[in-house]
Amino acid sequence: MNEEILVSPQRLNELISAGTCVVFDCRFDLSDTEAGRKAWLSGHVPGARYAHLDANLSSPILTYTGRHPLPDAGEFARFLARAGWQPETALVAYDEGSNAIASRLWWLMRYHGHSAALLDGGLAAWKAAGFPLVSGQEEARAAPVTELSPQRELTVTTADVLAGLGQLAVVDARASERFSGEVENLDSKAGHIPGALNRPFGANLQMNGRFKNRSTLQTEFSAFLKNHSLADVVHSCGSGVTACHNLFAMELAGLVGTRLYPGSWSEWIRDPSRPLETGA
Repeated sequence: MNEEILVSPQRLNELISAGTCVVFDCRFDLSDTEAGRKAWLSGHVPGARYAHLDANLSSPILTYTGRHPLPDAGEFARFLARAGWQPETALVAYDEGSNAIASRLWWLMRYHGHSAALLDGGLAAWKAAGFPLVSGQEEARAAPVTELSPQRELTVTTADVLAGLGQLAVVDARASERFSGEVENLDSKAGHIPGALNRPFGANLQMNGRFKNRSTLQTEFSAFLKNHSLADVVHSCGSGVTACHNLFAMELAGLVGTRLYPGSWSEWIRDPSRPLETGA
């Protein structure tokens, strides 16, 4: 499972049948934060535990943070243990289809030194393949808590981004209208970090919601980034969640070594003295 970061519905079914994985349902709606849990209770991949973006994959918002600060390592470890995860167990995450939220859990596992995978095409692909859903809350057998150690070199801080303006390639995963500042319905200011590049996370997907193949993603990202080195690539979005989707897509393409800006736009605008840009 170490190199298997994207699995098909058929492959996930094999892992579930073998009893060698823990599955997480990450469906979440920013406008109705309990909708994802209700959807999970209504029907989910057999054995899937629910991962709530605010409660399990983030920590409380502070005056200087963005909307989804990274979770405390100890709290995150206890959450994984309650779900039955252990280091030798494969972890597969999914959401409704795009994996925009599930990629956050994938990245958090990577950030804490462990591997994970996404279900390609999410729940929509699972259902399309004819596999069953179960409803209700299933009891999980808790596992011992594994101590997790964040690998902070995989992230950058707001101070790092500010100091690196003009050198870093900040890749913004938000929709183009939010990036340009034409529309902003989540944060208090519109626009983007000066010099940022816009690649909406949906560009990583085919029409059916599955990821584009490795060679296509490699070609697209190489052209998009031009001469920027991978070490200078920093992924951003509104709050550090969908930014993980672009990071995942680059890893899928074999373009490794890029970093995440967890605070992203919602943290950047906390200080009015930080510069911003509007327009494409």
